[in-house]
Amino acid sequence: MKINLKAPAKINLSLDALYKREDGYHEVEMVMTTIDLADRLELELIPSDEIILDVRAHFIPNDHRNLVYQAALLLKEKYNVKKGARITLDKQIPVSAGLAGGSTDAAAALKGLNELWKLGLSLDELAELSARIGSDIAFCLFGGTAFATGRGEVIRKLPMMPSCWIILAKPSISISTPSVYKELKLGEVKHPDTEQMLAGIEAENLDMICDSMGNVLESVTLEKNSQVKQLKQKMLEFGADAAMMSGSGPTVFAIVKQYSRAKRVYNGLRGFCSEVYMVRPWNDEGAS
Repeated sequence: MKINLKAPAKINLSLDALYKREDGYHEVEMVMTTIDLADRLELELIPSDEIILDVRAHFIPNDHRNLVYQAALLLKEKYNVKKGARITLDKQIPVSAGLAGGSTDAAAALKGLNELWKLGLSLDELAELSARIGSDIAFCLFGGTAFATGRGEVIRKLPMMPSCWIILAKPSISISTPSVYKELKLGEVKHPDTEQMLAGIEAENLDMICDSMGNVLESVTLEKNSQVKQLKQKMLEFGADAAMMSGSGPTVFAIVKQYSRAKRVYNGLRGFCSEVYMVRPWNDEGAS
């Protein structure tokens, strides 16, 4: 038996950190949406009682350091599963990019193994379990557009993102998310208007969404990395309706209403960055 799944990336339309919690994490409010840039996973039942992870990409571990492996092991141990699985991961999402590539792969693995091993768990049960290994996995399990609170694991579904074009540019640097949060000075940043963003999503109003975009982590990453700051400026110069960094970076994305202008932004950025993508918001009908 084989199961094939897509694992779509996400962008943050809004990311606010409210305060540092006693557990060391920040209390956050995030509006996120999945996009049509996806990894692919193939899951196969095998006779031996083991997890075999085959990653088709360079520099990505295939053992306990990988969130897919951690998710499979967590499910196996929690429900005393005596069956094995071979998981083949075909990476298309840039690594360490602020696009939840590892988290969405883990979410797809949880959904696929739930079916493969016939566990009969609900998405809510999988999401609760996933919080043990990563904060973004819960959102990736539900997909679409959602409001995430807590440390990112409490999810409220929202209407789908309005139709538009999304241009992504990932510079060739890596960003450590914990170090960005560590340097964040909450008293000195401009906090996004989350309520206005939620109203824009509910109204399916792209102008309101663009006007309400904000990410407090830009205050750290943009100041330390001129390349990230330049990409955001170039997106706006080339005609983007809005531009912002996703997550802790380094990927920057632009939202563009018109195809012709989106193509201009895409072509313009390719002169500054080797990894540039032009995608649409993820359609739930295609999310399997």
